[in-house]
Amino acid sequence: MPPRRRGSSGFRGVRARPSGRFYAEIRAGGFRLTLGTYNTPELAARAYDAAAWRFRRPRRDMNFPDVESLEEAEFLAPAPCLVDDEDRRRHRQVQRRIAIAEHDEQLMRQWRAQFPNDVDNTDAFFADLRAQRRSNRRHRRAVAEFELENPNTTWTENDPRWDDIWTETTSDDE
Repeated sequence: MPPRRRGSSGFRGVRARPSGRFYAEIRAGGFRLTLGTYNTPELAARAYDAAAWRFRRPRRDMNFPDVESLEEAEFLAPAPCLVDDEDRRRHRQVQRRIAIAEHDEQLMRQWRAQFPNDVDNTDAFFADLRAQRRSNRRHRRAVAEFELENPNTTWTENDPRWDDIWTETTSDDE
């Protein structure tokens, strides 16, 4: 007997995604079980059937009525994962953070367009700051190398300033 076809994907509990993949889910007892995204509608339908077997749904709710047992359905499809209120809360929180970041980026684009001189001043400020840090590192390294060659050094063996000998002083580090 051929599988029953339902909806646009052709199977119960399966929806086509714009990417060309297929999403499977089942609803039960106020929960929505997300069964995953699959490359073919048949795999998504198999995942739906395995979940339907777990919930002891009647065979008329199955996409493939030829499956005879829960074990056979589970063999043909992976176990579902539960999407609960905590998952939804975390998703909403991430979406809010993304929206805030996108809004900040939009405001920064507007600010840069409105005040190009401030952007130039900011770039110059940070370039100067990088140059100062680079100069400080070079100075610390030179002092440490001098102390290394000096037999009458006042630095102890465990002095953290010895680490400055290994400091990189190339022009592209910050």
